[in-house]
Amino acid sequence: MSHLNNLRRPLLAGSIVALLGLSACGGGGLDALVGGTMSGLPTGQQIVLQNNGADDLTLTQNGDFRFASELKANASYSVTIKTAPTGVTCTVTNGSGKISNTGSSVRNIKVNCDTGPSIGGTLTGLQSGYSVTLSTNGMALVLAQNGDFRFANSLPNGTTYNVVVAQQPLVGTCQVTNPTGVTATNKLSLVSVGCQ
Repeated sequence: MSHLNNLRRPLLAGSIVALLGLSACGGGGLDALVGGTMSGLPTGQQIVLQNNGADDLTLTQNGDFRFASELKANASYSVTIKTAPTGVTCTVTNGSGKISNTGSSVRNIKVNCDTGPSIGGTLTGLQSGYSVTLSTNGMALVLAQNGDFRFANSLPNGTTYNVVVAQQPLVGTCQVTNPTGVTATNKLSLVSVGCQ
């Protein structure tokens, strides 16, 4: 019987050593990625984000993002904007917290940019079944009915605009009133378009 006990001791010792080796390797996979979603970034511009004051991440388009560095379980993270796009206001939501004790990745950080002011107005007198095309600052807008309108893309604060009729309707002529101006913070620049 003592012979069997002598055989079991090395086996038991070897098992303990193997288990200790696995835990030392971090076999639980507790490293987590930190990321989220970018929205509202204007075409051709970029934003630089940081996590915990380092790990710079440059984004040039909207969509999902993640930082290169992984964090251990229970580590803190704090995502901030290092450099914002020119003339654009950007905010971070759900930007700080702690990695869970199981090391789950963070994917719910939201970075949103708002270029602020935009251009719109009112169209009157357009005959049914026809359309008029307006343009300003490289943006075009086709209107097929009377009423309020708004260009889809906003312009940075302080931008000079000039709304023109790029294409008249097949029937009638349209004219823009108050076509020029400068965008102001949180204010919709209004123009009037009248057709006859």
